[in-house]
Amino acid sequence: MAEKQRVDSIDLLRGLVMIVMALDHVRDFFSNAHFEATDVTKTTPAYYATRFITHFCAPSFVFLAGTSAFLQLERGKTKPELARFLLTRGLWLVFLELTVVRFGWALNVDYHFVGVQVMWALGWSMVALAPLVYLPPRVTAAIGLAIVLLHNLTDGVQASSLGRSAWLWHVLHDPGMVTLPDHRMLFVVYPLVPWVGVMAAGFGFGAIVRQVRVTRLLGAGMFAAFIVLRASNLYGDPHPWHREGSFGATIGSFLNCEKYPPSLLFLLMTLGPAIALLAPLGRFHAMLAMGGSAPQAPERLRLESLRSAPRFSIANVVRTFGRVPLFYYVLHVLLIHVLAVVLAAVRYGHVNDAMFTLPFNWHVPADYGYSLPVVYALWVGIVAALYPLCRWFEGVKRNNKSVWLSYL
Repeated sequence: MAEKQRVDSIDLLRGLVMIVMALDHVRDFFSNAHFEATDVTKTTPAYYATRFITHFCAPSFVFLAGTSAFLQLERGKTKPELARFLLTRGLWLVFLELTVVRFGWALNVDYHFVGVQVMWALGWSMVALAPLVYLPPRVTAAIGLAIVLLHNLTDGVQASSLGRSAWLWHVLHDPGMVTLPDHRMLFVVYPLVPWVGVMAAGFGFGAIVRQVRVTRLLGAGMFAAFIVLRASNLYGDPHPWHREGSFGATIGSFLNCEKYPPSLLFLLMTLGPAIALLAPLGRFHAMLAMGGSAPQAPERLRLESLRSAPRFSIANVVRTFGRVPLFYYVLHVLLIHVLAVVLAAVRYGHVNDAMFTLPFNWHVPADYGYSLPVVYALWVGIVAALYPLCRWFEGVKRNNKSVWLSYL
């Protein structure tokens, strides 16, 4: 019964996010452009666009995780059951970030340096959401929105000014290095506070996710708010935009909002289009299921899995990735890194130590890497290679209702 109650547009959007996310990580490991891709003084339009499109991934993924949590209530879970699941799965994701995922990024077990990224933020956000599910969804959404709207008020607080409490501020809001015992370092890439707000807002969004007109207007309104606020340079991002030497560079400056941690403007810029895209994705999938004819203006997104769509349609391929996101995430990091090691050995005749050092792209030689077209080709090949495994695991989850599979 639960299988028939999935919102296909959520799986499709999550699948798109997973596919695009892989592009960012392939770029990290294979690109020969050793500069920040969104630095308008150094980048090219192609590199900027490649990096920019991946900005939509983390906010959409965390937001949809909150929405999916709400939908579990509709599928019959009680609030205590959901809270327990969020708590345990959140802690499980943090554990995976520190073990399996870290190994994929580093291919070593030297814990003198540990970087914590999106799985860390996702896991602790689930832990924070667990008690909030007992509140009315509107209240949970209001708490999430308040965090998203107001957290930039603390941008002026720097961890370096907090003395012994600096580590806590790094974890919560200011990315940076935390010194651990025995000279070990924890590099916090994804501070937690804004992401907790994103997930809580996503939970509240679950109450209206099927209302097509509302979601479309909400997404468009969020993006419009981004344009107005960003143009004013008054609030919402710690880095004002500037007029540059060319129109393209000025647009790049305008769109270059802070991701670490995600500013209000960054979240409006990315989540607005993502939310607006849900309705077209649902309609597109419905059209495939109906043989290509447009359905009669649905007022609510379809809940049933549209199994009459062609088995190997683009929609079904994308949806498969969206239904096994954790499985895909762990595999894609490991596959990308192993392939980078293999190609380095073939191309250079040896493997530089940088291949086993975190962060990888801080240490690579100046002559390392490939052009952007090669990066794109590798990305397509890697995603294609992952599809059969993800389709197999989707079938395992569909046919086996063991509770432990919900943690994978």
